[in-house]
Amino acid sequence: MPTPFPGMDPYLEQRSLWPNVHNSVIAALRDYLAPRLRPRYFVAIEERTYIDSSGGLTFASRPDVAVLRVKEPTAIYQAQSSAARAGVAIVEVPALDAARETYLEIRGQDDRVVTVLELLSPANKAQGEGRDLYERKRLRVLSSDANLVEIDLLRAGQPMAVRGDGHPAAYRILVSRAATRPLADLYYFSVRDPIPDFPLPLLLNDWEVMVELNDLLHDLYDRAGYDLRIDYRHEPEPPLENDDARWSDALLRQAALR
Repeated sequence: MPTPFPGMDPYLEQRSLWPNVHNSVIAALRDYLAPRLRPRYFVAIEERTYIDSSGGLTFASRPDVAVLRVKEPTAIYQAQSSAARAGVAIVEVPALDAARETYLEIRGQDDRVVTVLELLSPANKAQGEGRDLYERKRLRVLSSDANLVEIDLLRAGQPMAVRGDGHPAAYRILVSRAATRPLADLYYFSVRDPIPDFPLPLLLNDWEVMVELNDLLHDLYDRAGYDLRIDYRHEPEPPLENDDARWSDALLRQAALR
């Protein structure tokens, strides 16, 4: 089933679903770009890991449903049971979550990084270690001779800083070419708009590849079956507001999803 939205589906932003969407979009972009850039460029999926302290101390999560092999009780379990009867209980302590984020690097034949492509995560847009780490990495790229493409498909949180941005749009794509800095192109759009195509900057004098992200995301939505994880009868996370909320309600009712 295709998404009912013409561009970004705001229901994909929910925190329980976004990590899957994030990694799937990065992989889809790699598969889209790699055959179009070879043999001059190699597209690599890279990963950074950090301690996610944005939500404070949390308890380790467990799956909603698990099928496990049952083992026979052993002496250690019997010892724990005896200890519990003596006033000692087995408990769980809180721990910080290790968060992982994927992104793309387009490398030249000399293995030098030519372009970095980032898809922002909720942690990048909220105060905490995730944003601090990303902002440091962003400044390193912007002060290097590598290009930067930054895709923001999340309405929640604080957008990344740019100067001269007078458009309070929900979604943004930043294309920063090393050769034209500090000037960059900012594509902005709302939930009502298709995601605009954008150019992927490469080495000087090489043709830039146009990325058709809207088609890519809609195809991924259908193949991944995200409609099976979404209940359009409820509001998205975060909720849409004012005219966008009324427009979305009419759209979903027309599609018989409400």
